[in-house]
Amino acid sequence: MTNLTKKAIKEAFLELLSDRPLHQITIKDIVEKCGINRNSFYYHYQDMPALIEEIVTEEADAIINEYPSIDSVEIAFNVALEFARKNRTAILHIYNSVNRDIFEQYLWKVCDYAVTTFGERAFANKEINSSDKEVISNFYKCEFFGFAINWLQSGMKEDVSERISRVCELQHGMLEETINRCSK
Repeated sequence: MTNLTKKAIKEAFLELLSDRPLHQITIKDIVEKCGINRNSFYYHYQDMPALIEEIVTEEADAIINEYPSIDSVEIAFNVALEFARKNRTAILHIYNSVNRDIFEQYLWKVCDYAVTTFGERAFANKEINSSDKEVISNFYKCEFFGFAINWLQSGMKEDVSERISRVCELQHGMLEETINRCSK
């Protein structure tokens, strides 16, 4: 029953968040939407930020489990932005709220995973020192994160998949060249 209640709370919250900004949603709205009492909400969550944190953490973990390997920079980019695309309005409402940091932590975690997982494949069988691997990985994490933040700041108006494809097309061969320079 506990898992069903938590699931109902999360679904009600995301549904409400798709309709209105976060600052216009109350605990009362959530419990009325899912048909429980306030005590049930507080039994599971300390407050609204705790609910948001659990939702985005679970989503990050789900994405990580869904992609045990990542074969290209383009796939890594798309993995990092998958949840945001699926929940566009809700994500914009969280991003434009005082709880922005919770989403940014989620985004950083997914960017880190995507780059690290792709990096394992890209660095395989290459003699590169750990310092260079770290520099390259940090560059791509920051690139992914910055790209996503820029897209969020623009209101997610453009088709990000097309932009990702174009960035990857423009950067084609850069990672390979960088790895070759490190292994010399």
